[in-house]
Amino acid sequence: MTQRLPSSLTPLDAALAALLRDVEPVAPEELSLAEAAGCIAAGAPLMAACPPHDIAAADGWALRATDLVGTSAYSPLALAEAPEWVEAGDAMPVGCDCVLDADAVDASGALMQVLAEGVLGQGVRRAGSDIGEGTFAAAEGHPISPAALLLARVAGVEKLSVRRPRLRIVNVPGATAAMHLIAETARAAGLDVQMREAAARDVASIAEALGDSACDLVVTIGGSGVGRRDYAVTALAQHGAVLAHGLAILPGRTAAVGRVGGVPVVALPGSPDHALAAWFVLVLPLVDRLSARHPRRQMTLPLARKIASSVGIAEIALLVREHQAWLPLAVGEWSLQAIARADAWLLIPASHEGFAAGAPVDAYLMPE
Repeated sequence: MTQRLPSSLTPLDAALAALLRDVEPVAPEELSLAEAAGCIAAGAPLMAACPPHDIAAADGWALRATDLVGTSAYSPLALAEAPEWVEAGDAMPVGCDCVLDADAVDASGALMQVLAEGVLGQGVRRAGSDIGEGTFAAAEGHPISPAALLLARVAGVEKLSVRRPRLRIVNVPGATAAMHLIAETARAAGLDVQMREAAARDVASIAEALGDSACDLVVTIGGSGVGRRDYAVTALAQHGAVLAHGLAILPGRTAAVGRVGGVPVVALPGSPDHALAAWFVLVLPLVDRLSARHPRRQMTLPLARKIASSVGIAEIALLVREHQAWLPLAVGEWSLQAIARADAWLLIPASHEGFAAGAPVDAYLMPE
């Protein structure tokens, strides 16, 4: 039997509330730094000060700045004994607080002479200047960035505690482009991605690919529409439960939400633009709940031109940043070129008719 959309579309808020009901954050796990990249931090160890003591920040001669006051090429300072040469990263010798370049000291005569003044701290990296004592390796509830990984590596931290939801992607044959887009987006978001391919587009094959509940969320891609070979939602109904099919969102109207056991399921359309839009407004809130993520960062800029929207439908707009303003690229229907160019996306609530030119709007960055 061919799938059919209901006579009235389900509002986004209602579908999202049903999808998120009883969903709790996953348990933290310890991952190596390479594996933790992009995941959401679930607490982090306190790091020791780095560097632990003053070190040379440049190659040169280690000296004391107060001994060099007034020194110049016209009034050189003769040294009774040779200063110590240090390489960048070496511990500073006791009593020394600056590093002078090689040509600032003349070693050609019987006595070495300093030809320039030194400033306290010149060429020196102070103890704790890179990482303060008691600093957290990563901010809880936020994605672990390359900069956070740098701090952890320098401090000698080998593992971080993260929340990494397990995502199962079920690809229905014929949606390969959308499947790759969603899989790559999910991996960049720090999810543990499992891939499954339905053997065919029939109900039994899709239901078999849905499998057991050994994951935290499931996303199917393709087969959510009303075509003669669309059976993803029918398979979900047979293998679990459909909470809503046919949502008041554009793009993504044929998406569905449901459950397999206690695991939330989102059925995404097979078109890349509809799949990505539904990912933004349905899957990302679910991922954020599962990973106990802090609210995503938004950027507020004025609109370069107005956006018109239909009341009763939540529309998702793609934006590009130009001259400190958001320029709309696509609203409701997206071209692949618009997806490639977009810097951010904007959800226009179903209650809105749009936004006037110059109105400040809060958009989510892509990628964040």
